[in-house]
Amino acid sequence: MSSSRAVVVDANILLRAIFGKRVSGVLSKFENAEFYTPEHCLQEARKNVPIIAKRKKVDTPSVLQLLDELLEEGMILPIDHNSYDGLRERALSRTAKHDPTDWPVIAVALLLSAPIWTEDRDFFGTGIATWTTDRIEIYLRDA
Repeated sequence: MSSSRAVVVDANILLRAIFGKRVSGVLSKFENAEFYTPEHCLQEARKNVPIIAKRKKVDTPSVLQLLDELLEEGMILPIDHNSYDGLRERALSRTAKHDPTDWPVIAVALLLSAPIWTEDRDFFGTGIATWTTDRIEIYLRDA
């Protein structure tokens, strides 16, 4: 019997999904998982796409289209800030020694009782399970 697993995706994973192959492969491989991201991470990813696209010498609009396709196909499910704003203080209390701008990711993880998929070490020690790309499949396979 298969059950769905929720995972909160950080902005750096969104960027890896559109600029790389491994993350997008994981997203499409695990149909038993639902990948969520706060609105904040989508904004952060969109802001960084032109910088990375220029460095990688790829067309910014086509890369942004890939991000849009992930959303349109439901591979990444955006969470509106109104859904997690009420958890701001609780999330900020967990980021005190880390990057306070990460609070939306923590808030969504608290909201969904879900782990975070990230490459950002700032999430370690926040009391929320954190998975990196090289380990996320362990979590997803056990669903």
